[in-house]
Amino acid sequence: MGIRLRMAAQAELDQLTEFFGRYSAALTTGDVAGIAGCHALPGMVVADSYSFTFSSPAAVALSFLGAAPTYRDQQIVAAHAQLLDVQRLSAALSLVEVEWEYLDSTGHAVPGERYRYLIRTGADGPLITTVIASR
Repeated sequence: MGIRLRMAAQAELDQLTEFFGRYSAALTTGDVAGIAGCHALPGMVVADSYSFTFSSPAAVALSFLGAAPTYRDQQIVAAHAQLLDVQRLSAALSLVEVEWEYLDSTGHAVPGERYRYLIRTGADGPLITTVIASR
């Protein structure tokens, strides 16, 4: 499946690809400080049955501590964010649809998940403001 671009330039795609590469490395290594550094504050996570906000790097880190055991249990050693869609909403905001592809320690693919990320890009680069779980 190719990336559907809506006014996204190649430079923006390159920046987002690099950003999600850093984010995936932080997720799969349990680097909660790295995860927190990828989020704008305040931030929000929204799913079908819950939503929560966080307003400090410590709160971001705490919210992702629960994911680390899941990755360990499934022996996930790598994650790749496949950008499916990039919608430019304003000069600073983009809605990015991502399908995660995971790899376990034996080299087998593990079914991934799909999320939409509201990204704010500023002088320091992209940051996640909102994560929306999707199917």
